[in-house]
Amino acid sequence: MKSTYDKNDVIILLKDITGLVEPKPSEIREKLIQSGTHYCEMLPIEYKPSKDYMLAYKKALNNFSDLVANAAGCLSDKIIDKKGKNITLVSLARAGTPIGILIKRYIKFKYKIDITHYTLSIIRGRGIDKNAVKYILERHKPEDILFLDGWIGKGAILNELKLSVKSFKGLSKELAVLADPAYVTEFCGTNEDILIPSSCLNASVCGLISRTFLRDDIIKENDFHGAIYYENLKENDLSYEFINTIEKKFKKENIFLNKKFVRKGIDEVMEIANKFNINDINLIKPGLGETTRALLRRIPEKILINYKNKNDLEINHILELAKEKNVQIQYFTMTNYKTCAIIKKY
Repeated sequence: MKSTYDKNDVIILLKDITGLVEPKPSEIREKLIQSGTHYCEMLPIEYKPSKDYMLAYKKALNNFSDLVANAAGCLSDKIIDKKGKNITLVSLARAGTPIGILIKRYIKFKYKIDITHYTLSIIRGRGIDKNAVKYILERHKPEDILFLDGWIGKGAILNELKLSVKSFKGLSKELAVLADPAYVTEFCGTNEDILIPSSCLNASVCGLISRTFLRDDIIKENDFHGAIYYENLKENDLSYEFINTIEKKFKKENIFLNKKFVRKGIDEVMEIANKFNINDINLIKPGLGETTRALLRRIPEKILINYKNKNDLEINHILELAKEKNVQIQYFTMTNYKTCAIIKKY
């Protein structure tokens, strides 16, 4: 798979399908998804962000790099403490890929261990890429493998992972993430709904790789799941600017930012579903990361912003995107999350 990542940072277990799939605009994709087409059978057109939005991204990167570096350190310490030094990291493409690189670099920074880091695809409703898992298991012990993602919204991908690994003996169903405001994994850098700046951009902060793709006419029985390389975004590639900015803030001692547990994120999602008469909770995208991604590649009906966070710098890029896309903002009391996107029903 072609990407702008260095092979020493990540081994990408994806099939390059560049030129084989024509990306579609968000509105067409949204209508197809809600009429029954699976999201993994299409790819989005990815546009160059506006100047105002890029300014918001740069500010977010500068303002919150310390927080992300701290979470990366806390997570890395937990990984080494609980899994040992023979760890093999497997990030979930694509949001997990830059985070996996950060964890790999932090472990080398503090523990002087050069761990192996792979990235592979997992798709809600379709499962993990079993060919990629088999490839890894031919080279590593199952007990040494830990899956990793960027953040958890309500936990759908974790549930998918738990189902997927049942067929692989000895493989852990645990998922490591930088931020888990849903309170569903022990392996997190924080339970706070923090802004991870890589969530603010698409391919241009993920090695110019698309989200992953699975369709029988292109992905054959023995293939890895697919992705395309966005050559047209090459001049806008910020993948290593993100990684290097966070890496410069690494410290050997970190403080775990733990929010007092009140309830699991899914309980708050169900409350939002009841409040706004939403029958399908897949239309609810809670947390800063999921809200941002919904604005970037879905069609939100409205964005909920927690009253107590309405003046936070962390939501500036969300306000900018909502303004550009003419999406309604509604202030709402939430316990676990700072923001939440509600996808428009077609």
